Amino acid sequence: MKMKSVLVAVAIFLPVVLLASGDSGQYEALTGRTNDFFPRVFNFTIFAGILYYLLANPIKDFFNGRQEGIANQLKEIEAKLQASKEEEKEAQNRVEESKVKAEEIVKSANKEAQLLATKIADNSEVELATLSKLHEEKMSLEERKVAKDAIDEILNENISSDDIHINETKVIELISKKVA
Repeated sequence: MKMKSVLVAVAIFLPVVLLASGDSGQYEALTGRTNDFFPRVFNFTIFAGILYYLLANPIKDFFNGRQEGIANQLKEIEAKLQASKEEEKEAQNRVEESKVKAEEIVKSANKEAQLLATKIADNSEVELATLSKLHEEKMSLEERKVAKDAIDEILNENISSDDIHINETKVIELISKKVA
């Protein structure tokens, strides 16, 4: 690296020193030429060669690194794209599975609803029959109670113990009929 910096300094300052004299008459006396086109081309060629020698590898490295960086980014993007496509396929598969499961759930819910409706209807019929039977029994009991009350009222109001003459044989005969 130190050698390169020395060469750069020499390449910059050597032409300045050589061309520092501005007298073209001396140039013609020294070289025998009226213009200095070819020496300038030669100096420019040397300068361009030194620049190429010093800057070619860093520029190549920069562009190679940039190219590798872009290639790596493209690979990463392609990998992400592929991963997202796979995730999309998996998501579509899950959606299809969910649709199938939803249909199964709806079918089973309909079956359960029908079973529950049948069970509720059966229970309602049994309960209705029980309520009808209880109502009939209560009606029968109320009829007997009303009849008994009516008989008691009629007997208590119209018949007194003085009106009935029962002797012992008659009582025994009534009791034996009831028992038999």
